[in-house]
Amino acid sequence: MSEITLNPEQLKEILKSAIVELIRENREEVSKFLAEIIEDIAMEGAIAEGETTELVNRDSIFQLLNIL
Repeated sequence: MSEITLNPEQLKEILKSAIVELIRENREEVSKFLAEIIEDIAMEGAIAEGETTELVNRDSIFQLLNIL
């Protein structure tokens, strides 16, 4: 079997083309995947913020939820 040699620029172009094709052919799946990533990042930020804020009791939270 013969070897294929690519320079870094050729490899970069091949990878870019493959990624673009993957996104075009799987648009819905990629969109769902990105949405999950964004939700995970937002949840991580909310958890981090919650760790630095003052604790509140359960009744206070349910009172706020009942108002909404």
